[in-house]
Amino acid sequence: MGRALGILRCCLALALPPLPAAPRGPALRLRRQPRPGGRSADAACKNRPLDLLFIVDSSRSVRPEEFEKVKLLLSEVINTLDVGERMTRVAVMNYASTVKVEFPLRTHFDKASLKEAVSCIVPLSAGTMTGLAIQTAMEEVFTEEMGARPATFSIPRVAIVVTAGRPQDQVQGVAASARTAGIEIYAVGVGRADVQSLRMMASEPLDEHVFYVETYGVIEKLTSRFRETFCAVDLCAPGGHECDQICVSDNRSYVCDCYEGYTLNPDKKTCSAMDMCAPGRHDCAQVCLSNDGSYSCGCYEGYTLNPDKKTCSGAIMSSLVTEEPCKCEAIAALQDSVTSRLEDLSTKLEEVSEKLQAYQDRQQIV
Repeated sequence: MGRALGILRCCLALALPPLPAAPRGPALRLRRQPRPGGRSADAACKNRPLDLLFIVDSSRSVRPEEFEKVKLLLSEVINTLDVGERMTRVAVMNYASTVKVEFPLRTHFDKASLKEAVSCIVPLSAGTMTGLAIQTAMEEVFTEEMGARPATFSIPRVAIVVTAGRPQDQVQGVAASARTAGIEIYAVGVGRADVQSLRMMASEPLDEHVFYVETYGVIEKLTSRFRETFCAVDLCAPGGHECDQICVSDNRSYVCDCYEGYTLNPDKKTCSAMDMCAPGRHDCAQVCLSNDGSYSCGCYEGYTLNPDKKTCSGAIMSSLVTEEPCKCEAIAALQDSVTSRLEDLSTKLEEVSEKLQAYQDRQQIV
């Protein structure tokens, strides 16, 4: 009877438009204070994109009211995610003796519709076929046809198994196949869950992928654990690193780098300007002038820097090259004129010399 009322309420919520909200006064906003010397969680954390699947046990070992607690956990974890077609996609699978994909990764791309779909999930009861559920996840959920991003996108594929019983089939082999296929598995056990089975299905390191709570009444406390797990911390945010110039983060750690023309010091944090005029580091033909991580070229005395800012030309040649064409022609004409006059003078000197020699010869005869 209680389950039927729950389904009725869910269907009414989907069918009826929401009632207008009653007018309220200005809302009070509470701001979380950052820890001393650090940043607030909201400022430091942004969820990395995921293809995320919840695999939920709804066998006989899970009472209806406990199953509602699981659905509440799913909704609260969804609240912490950056849900979207290009961000985190979420799917839910329900299992007992059989397996049911409630909705795949390609269906809902906003939190509201996701949580509404979660609220309508009903238990299947009967047995606990956890191995079959993981196998179905590989074959029917983590596929491109069902909305999983291609492996080339490097979007993590993550499965969270929530169970309260001992598997009635083999999980070790199929879980190993899933992990080999690139699916990261988190195992959440509640109450009578078999801890050894949780460890068989979960990814390494186990202390980061296996969770256990004694009752469904406290399962909501896992929300913060998953929020931290899926958090992509920007270690290179201002104030979060000690790099002098460039910070490079991979979500787990960071390294420092330097601008072009600088080199990283032995402390791996600060940078120093390189000697850009060292042999092999510049293209200057004659003189290299180093200046705070960069350089410029110069020339010896009597030479001028060419337009390429690297090579040099002699001053005379440079001036001739830059003269206007008409001036060059005038210089050439002057040179021809001078040469012609010198040739005329040389011819006249030869004539005078011959006449003088003839005169001297006549004088000797007389």
